[in-house]
Amino acid sequence: MSDIIHLLPDSVANQIAAGEVIQRPASVLKELVENAIDAEATHVQILVKDAGRTLIQIVDDGKGMSATDARMAFERHATSKISDAADLFALHTMGFRGEALASIAAVAQVEVRTRPAADELGTRIEIAGSRVFAQESVQCPAGTCFLVKNLFFNVPARRRFLKSDNVEKTHLLNEFYRIALVNPRIAFTFIDGDEELFRLEPSNVKVRIESIFGKASRKRWEQQLLPVETETGLARIYGYIGKPEYAQKSANQYFFANGRYMRHPYFHKAVMAAYDRMLPSGANPNYFIYFEVNPAAIDINIHPTKTEIKFEHEHALWPILSAAVKETLGKFNVVPSIDFDTEGAPDMPVMHPSTAIRPPQTTFNPAYNPFARTPSARGSRPTLAQDWEKLYAGFERAATPASTDEATPPEGETLESSLAFAPPAADGKPEGASTKNLQLRHRYILTGIKSGLLVVDQQRAHMRILYDRYMAQLEQQQGASQQLLFPEGLTLTPDEALTLTEVMPDLRHVGFDLADEGEGRYRVNGIPAQLEAVSASGLLHHVLADARAALADPARRIRESIAASLATADSLKPGQPLTNEEMSDLIDRLFASSNPNYAPDGRKIVATLPFEELERLF
Repeated sequence: MSDIIHLLPDSVANQIAAGEVIQRPASVLKELVENAIDAEATHVQILVKDAGRTLIQIVDDGKGMSATDARMAFERHATSKISDAADLFALHTMGFRGEALASIAAVAQVEVRTRPAADELGTRIEIAGSRVFAQESVQCPAGTCFLVKNLFFNVPARRRFLKSDNVEKTHLLNEFYRIALVNPRIAFTFIDGDEELFRLEPSNVKVRIESIFGKASRKRWEQQLLPVETETGLARIYGYIGKPEYAQKSANQYFFANGRYMRHPYFHKAVMAAYDRMLPSGANPNYFIYFEVNPAAIDINIHPTKTEIKFEHEHALWPILSAAVKETLGKFNVVPSIDFDTEGAPDMPVMHPSTAIRPPQTTFNPAYNPFARTPSARGSRPTLAQDWEKLYAGFERAATPASTDEATPPEGETLESSLAFAPPAADGKPEGASTKNLQLRHRYILTGIKSGLLVVDQQRAHMRILYDRYMAQLEQQQGASQQLLFPEGLTLTPDEALTLTEVMPDLRHVGFDLADEGEGRYRVNGIPAQLEAVSASGLLHHVLADARAALADPARRIRESIAASLATADSLKPGQPLTNEEMSDLIDRLFASSNPNYAPDGRKIVATLPFEELERLF
């Protein structure tokens, strides 16, 4: 039998490695910018075209590479970051595997120009599909410039599976945020085509957060950030958290460990535990938390993207992190204070330093004798009334007839009418306008049905009705718009602007009228006709945040997200009183909807209490 095992060519091996390391244009941006940071760059410029499909250019002013290093950098497992296995437990650099450049060169056309500051001439290398086409000496600035063109040009299947330009731009921006937030001392410039999206100057962490996310609403970010800092023998934890009142469905949540972005669900639970009972349903707080730990106490080499990090003492760090967040919330009076009942409490006078302190005086009755029987000896002690029968005057009651097993309602009234419930319809649903309903705490509607008692959550019921209406408008493209007397201004972040471009047709179908004024600014001229007393700009920020989370899904999911956001904003709020006719109309429209049992977010709308259950209660 002949031998069948053989070594793969380097070009094939590099393409296999690229399948894990380079998943989309954002992966290229991440690897090249991290290399620039490892090269001690003070300014990094990023330029992309066609969401990175056509071009990704990274320019830095770092140390640069010699001609030999520039050529060697494209070999597999060639790196300057580590030299043996022990270095894996003392990492201080972003990269260390030596796979990124080889993987990029295997699936794209790459050109690099680099020069160390001490050399007069630099080096230019052109490589594509793992094949080197040119290497020569050129004049170029100190530092390194990478041009990655036509990504996945030789892997058409991978190129076809890339998402739309807006989705890929969102991934590029997310990677940019993760790198820029953890390196505030480095200046960054991000250019998309001919538009400059970001120009970030060297600063501190708080200013960097405001520069990235506060473009649309800078004042709001300045108000909501609270500093967190604690230091123990295991780690130093610092950063910023958001106030509970600024929590939202799609929040900005970032963990960093030793200058590297990471995902850590376990630590996320620690932060959420500190916010327990302070957040509205479905809302999440913003946080930007940085860990500084001994490199030997963490393992980074467990995932190709290096976003998953294993901590040796993560169970000990959990309470430290949660306590640090709780301390910050308490220190800045975010946690509500206990409101003691002061009614009837004695007035405590303020002590003045010049006031003389007098000892308390006591008095007593020297004539008091507890054994004396005469009223005079007992001082002012009251005597008991002798005619005690008078105490019960007026409580006499005429004899009643023999009691029956069931309570009897007042004359002319049935038991059912005394409870304000009308007879149910034959199908088990209320009869509509003829039904008398009861509103409990201005939140729940109680009505009688054939099988017992029906309880309806008025807010969720109205949310389901509005959701179906908006979904019908989106599918039929027939939404009505009401023009605003005074148009509102709307300023969006780059990722919000990308999301708006994707969902703009659907927003027009439900009645929004937006005019683009350039540079992320829009004018809101009209809103859906059904909306009442809402802030158009605030509502659009929530709609775009929800739509951004659904962008990677089919169009149906995006439409569902838009309809759910609008329905939530316009639905009845708990505490709103309703007339009997309004309650009957709400119930009728609920049972005519597509799913009367559950709200768009999956929560129950109706609950039934059968008569058998009621009988067991009594």
